Amino acid sequence: MSGRSLKNVQYSEIGAVRKQWKEHIRVALVYPNIYKIGMSNLGFQTVYDILNRFDNILCERAFLPDNITGPILTKESARRLSEFDIIAFSVSFESDFVNILSILKRAGLPIKARERGTPYPLVLAGGVACFINPETICEFIDCFVIGEAEAVLPNFFDYFETDADKEETLLKIAKQVTGIYVPAFYETSYKKDGTLNSFYPTADVPEKIRYVYLKDISTEQTCSKIVCDNTTFDRSFLIEVSRGCPHGCRFCSAGFVYRPPRFRSIALLEKCLDKGISITDRIGLVGAAISDLPEIARLCSIAQIKGAQISFSSVRADALSDELVTALKKSGTKTATIAPDGGSQRIRDVINKGLTEDQILSAVEKIVEAGIPNIKLYFMIGLPTETMEDVESTVVLCKKIKRRFLDSSRQKKRIGHITVSINPFVPKPFTPFQWVGMDDILSLKKKISHIKNGLKKVANVRIDAASPNKSYIQALISRGDRKIAELLSLADSNNGNWGKTLKSSTINAEFYVYRKKSLDELLPWDFIDHGIKKSYLKKEYQKALLQKTSAPCPMNSCKKCGVCIQE
Repeated sequence: MSGRSLKNVQYSEIGAVRKQWKEHIRVALVYPNIYKIGMSNLGFQTVYDILNRFDNILCERAFLPDNITGPILTKESARRLSEFDIIAFSVSFESDFVNILSILKRAGLPIKARERGTPYPLVLAGGVACFINPETICEFIDCFVIGEAEAVLPNFFDYFETDADKEETLLKIAKQVTGIYVPAFYETSYKKDGTLNSFYPTADVPEKIRYVYLKDISTEQTCSKIVCDNTTFDRSFLIEVSRGCPHGCRFCSAGFVYRPPRFRSIALLEKCLDKGISITDRIGLVGAAISDLPEIARLCSIAQIKGAQISFSSVRADALSDELVTALKKSGTKTATIAPDGGSQRIRDVINKGLTEDQILSAVEKIVEAGIPNIKLYFMIGLPTETMEDVESTVVLCKKIKRRFLDSSRQKKRIGHITVSINPFVPKPFTPFQWVGMDDILSLKKKISHIKNGLKKVANVRIDAASPNKSYIQALISRGDRKIAELLSLADSNNGNWGKTLKSSTINAEFYVYRKKSLDELLPWDFIDHGIKKSYLKKEYQKALLQKTSAPCPMNSCKKCGVCIQE
């Protein structure tokens, strides 16, 4: 590590173990993946901090162990999960759903919620994967947090009682706390064709669960609470700059469920920056729309003056200003990432990417001219209306990028590498593409092969293609209903072997993955109210089919999508 050495590596262990064990609500906060990944998740760290701010709560962390046997113990006091009042899962990715079942088993608990009455711990789950579609895992979870932790958890703990009957407690919380979903109080029915017929409450609870969010994120410092070695963002102090994104890419669930887009003030971010550089000189700015932050150039300048090495989770090609490129260069960045997502202008218009070829090529020139040697390009395949001509356009665009890259690199007398990342498109809930089916695996493999063959003779270009099979499972879980619980349970029994699981099950997975949904169909996640009008998503879907684009979110209380007109 260049610059200062890391100070106080675990500078803020919150002091949970110093609280009296028996005098508090005891919460085991679990990330359903390994420590290296979990401690790189800023949302997980934020919930850990929030819970330990309560005087009456003791929160400890746990992760999926690397070993396959033995109990799961918390980091702070090495206690078993079964000793806690609440086991709270922070879930960012659908692929971790199966891990939740494994963790519950290793904790010695029944995996099904209906078999865990009093006095078993209450099993809670939150995170973006849960408030997009919790239905596929609802059989195993007592209740879900549908919204941002800062806005929901304080009210939840106003009503939670450790010694009360679990069902009575859950009913009280479901009735009184906005943003809490208790699956046991709802029933579903299905039509003969397998589609959802109804979703209705069986108790005195809300018909719809309203997503709750923090309206002013400048009231909270969302940054690393613990800085560690041996994590994905090794020795980096992460600062959340924004939530949501104004650009409205039609494939991106984060761009819709986190509406309205919100940005932190420069004054607050500078305070976070000062906190970070007292620990390490590696500062990572996190957010879906960092380059849209007002005064982002000023923040970079402040960081440089203070001697920090700044990195960004993402920057749009059309917003790659000289100041941002300079900040990346001064931070020692060796690889800059651009996400064209589509190779042709036609497909970029379909997905509402808002980028032209000239903007992409110009960004490449700026990066290389600044002395950053390597570039990573993100593309998707299997997008709605995609043809092989669009796939070939990815090859053509990459070759154009290589020529610009080469011309600029020669001036620097240093030629780096281009990594082309190919990712199958997975339709997600609460996006304009929630009705489309996923492209089939054979077609995706053919498209990957076409790109690989088209670029195999291009020097210094490497192809990194995501697995269509894994994308298939992701689509199954993200688009599924309560019936998918059977597949998750079977996959857990098969130690995560999805091939064996799908072959041995009577459930038709293709019904969920490949089928195009009707626009008037009741969707498994329709009971969640994110504030976005379904009619708005339909219009965006129809515009996509006509290759028409939409303007970015104006972020000034317009009435288009419906979020800003809610009370």
